[in-house]
Parts: sequence; structure tokens; C-alpha cells
Amino acid sequence: MVVGTVREIKDNEYRVGLVPGGVKTLVDSGHEVLVETRAGEGSGISDEEYRQAGAETVGAAAEVWKRAEIVVKVKEPIEPEYGRMREGQVLFTYLHLAPLPGLTRVLLDRKVTGVAYETITREDGSLPLLTPMSEVAGRMSIQVGARYLERVNGGRGVLLGGVPGVPPAEVIIIGGGVVGMNAAKMALGLGARVTILDRSVAKMQYIDDVFGGRVATLMSNPIAIARAVARADLLVGAVLIPGAAAPKLVSRAMVGSMKKGSVVVDVAVDQGGCIETTHVTTHSDPTYEVDGVVHYCVANMPGAVPRTSTFALTNVTFPYLLRMVRKGLVQALKDDPSLVPGVNTHAGKLTCAPVGEAQGLPVSPLWDLL
Repeated sequence: MVVGTVREIKDNEYRVGLVPGGVKTLVDSGHEVLVETRAGEGSGISDEEYRQAGAETVGAAAEVWKRAEIVVKVKEPIEPEYGRMREGQVLFTYLHLAPLPGLTRVLLDRKVTGVAYETITREDGSLPLLTPMSEVAGRMSIQVGARYLERVNGGRGVLLGGVPGVPPAEVIIIGGGVVGMNAAKMALGLGARVTILDRSVAKMQYIDDVFGGRVATLMSNPIAIARAVARADLLVGAVLIPGAAAPKLVSRAMVGSMKKGSVVVDVAVDQGGCIETTHVTTHSDPTYEVDGVVHYCVANMPGAVPRTSTFALTNVTFPYLLRMVRKGLVQALKDDPSLVPGVNTHAGKLTCAPVGEAQGLPVSPLWDLL
């Protein structure tokens, strides 16, 4: 089988879908690997390292798309890449289709099999390919939040941890999943006062145990959210419903109640955001203000630390890729049920129910199409 990876072209996205160790394993197993020239440069991986691992480096992305049976990426294709996808090709990447009807239509029209990292789901409900990037994004949310709280960056001029005699900042985190837990770790480490809102009593009990009571927990409901948001110096949106658009839990009016110069970091922006005032930004132009509140809503936050992110991501994506390459997609699906919900599109049909619900499209059972 021919496997290809291309250089990411989304704004300031420096991660790459394959590392030399993975290339060598594929080549040693008898498969052909194509890597676009400079694809790994942003993650500190040279073309020579790929060649030494057995890959063929290719000067044009179009050639990789043309020859590869499976294309491995990091982020969803953007418009310049739409015309390069072809019928029967497997695309293995983060897709986040719920808020992207245009990309969904392209995948369906071109009959591409879209396998999304973020919807591969284990029997216990965990999301193994989303977890490492959620860890990175959660930790980064506090780093960037602390930076934009600085007056020179438009913030209130508040030091997250305070100093003796001056209270620390209030960090409010909506969602106690992987993003929320990692945000809390960083915020606590910097000395902030931290509150996590979640709708699961069991999750709040777990948070209380893990942090030894140092993190306050609140049951997530509209009144509790409104009160917490109003006192936040830094508000982190960390809500996830796998495959679906994020619910808008923080209204425009709630944002308007926040202190001038406070900061919002909506990590849920990949799925449309959990804050009504959220819209996607880029690393080149990361922030905007609404009612005097600084919003940081970059959709590919881990791309800012690509060396860490690339290796963390490929550690978990590569075993799935290897199974698909060695066994073929159908047998890999039969052997690993966690891969089945990862298939969002196949043979011109939508197979992911949350995406169908978000976009009002019919959904076909995957096994009926294989």
C-alpha cells in the first residue's frame, strides 16, 4: 500500500502526520511511503531523516495526493486541498466536521473515506487520539491566558498567581475532561484560584480527589455558569461532545458581565466553540475583543508547539494507521471496534451521526456500505 503525508498549509501549522520511526516500520513491512518535501521541517524533522527511514520525498503535494492510497495529516484539509482528494482514498486526520459543512460536502462528493482522529472511541468512551492534543491544548490555555492577561497584550494586568498581599487570578474552567484537567494542573502550578464546572457528579468527585480539594468544583448549569463567568479573570472553554458541535454554554450576556481586560480561551473552537462570542482565529491573528474581553480562539493551538505535539500525536495515531495499512480498512474495522466510529464518511455517504445531526444530513450505517 502507498501511504503519503503532506506539509500542513493551515495558518502556522507546523505539525506533521508521520515521523521517521513510523516511516521505517511501514517500509520494513513492505509498504511505500511518500513524504512531501519539508513536511517535517516545522517539527524539526529533515527530509534526509525521512529518506534514511526509507521514504520517498516528493516535491509537490499534488503528487502525494495523486499517488497515495492513504493520506495521513494532522489538520482537516482546507480549500486548496479539496481538489486533490479522490474517490476511494482514505484520509486519516483530525476532521472536526460538525461545524464544517463545506468540507463534509467535498468528502461526500469525492467519495473519500474520512477517518477522524477525534471520533475514534474505545469501549469505555475514551478518545485515545484526541487525548494527547487535548493535554497540550489544556496546558497551553493557561500559558496563553496568562500572557494575554498582561496589560501590554490587552489584558487587565493581572499576574495569574498573585504575590503576597495581592490575591491570585480567578481561573474558571468549563468542562472537567482532559482539557479541563490539564488546564487546572497548569493554573494551580502558577498559583491561581481554580474552579471547574462539570455536569457529572462522579467527575467532580474525581477532580476533588486528584487535586486534594485545591480545585473548587461546581455543578454546571446556567445559573452557576453565569455567576462563575462574572468573576473570572481567565475563562477556559473545555467542553467536548465527541463528533458534535459544542453547545453554547456561555452567552453573549455572560461575556458582557466579565471584567474589562479579562481573557477567554475557548479550546472547544475546533467544534464551533462553547462560548457564544467565539469565532475561529489563527496563530497569525490570535485575539479579538468583545465588550472589552480578550478572546483567544485559535483552532490549532498545539501547532504552536509542534515538536512536542507531533511526537505526542503520532505515538497514538500510528498503531491505528499500521493496522489499516497491514490489514486493509475493512479487516481493521472488524478487528478493532474503536476504529468504527472514526469513519465519518465512506463511499459518498455520511456515517457519523453527530455530524449528521449538526448539519441536517442523512446518515448511513457504515457496515451497510462495506
